[in-house]
Amino acid sequence: MQDWMIVLVIGAVVIFGASKLPQIARNMGKAQGEFKKGLKEGVVEDESAAPAAPPAAAPPAEAAPPAEAAPAAEQPKPEGDQQTS
Repeated sequence: MQDWMIVLVIGAVVIFGASKLPQIARNMGKAQGEFKKGLKEGVVEDESAAPAAPPAAAPPAEAAPPAEAAPAAEQPKPEGDQQTS
């Protein structure tokens, strides 16, 4: 073992105590297993939810000319909205 690993193990024994270390390691192993299981389930869900091939985009049709609107000056104003200047 390298020196830093020895220091790390001794520090863990001092902080947590020798009786708690196996329990902590067991819990970390269970958590890692559940995490990996969740990742696999997420990948399966993504594959089943995603369509096999996205539909191809239709080529854009030629733009139709906009409908010609009469200029504002030529449009008649409603009778009740007339203002005097």
